[in-house]
Amino acid sequence: MASMPQKITTFLMFEGRAEEALTFYTSLFEDSEVVDISRYGPEGPGAEGTVLRATFALAGQRFTCIDSHVKHAFGFTPAVSLFVECDDAAELERLYGALAEEGAELMPLGSYGFSARFGWVNDRFGVSWQLNLQEA
Repeated sequence: MASMPQKITTFLMFEGRAEEALTFYTSLFEDSEVVDISRYGPEGPGAEGTVLRATFALAGQRFTCIDSHVKHAFGFTPAVSLFVECDDAAELERLYGALAEEGAELMPLGSYGFSARFGWVNDRFGVSWQLNLQEA
């Protein structure tokens, strides 16, 4: 019996802001789209209209997210981040500016020993992003 190959997808758990986040993210990257979204209905258990489960793509890479109806004592942590290789300085600066807005700068845009141009931010939703300028 042949088995299906495993698929590993980044899963982001929000508490009420999943649709806002995925809409923001898909606006930033080319080849991005909301693939599928299902919402909680009036029967719950989450707030009606919030995201039960959504699949979206950023630059062709798929992600899954939800709005958890359960409050947790944890959130996102920079220990796990999304690493973006930018094609040019303009893209790096645009993404850094957009993602840092209402978020927190962890490493300002700069030249570091491992990269000529790099920046690290937590966005307004708490998701951590490392942005790197690809070496030519």
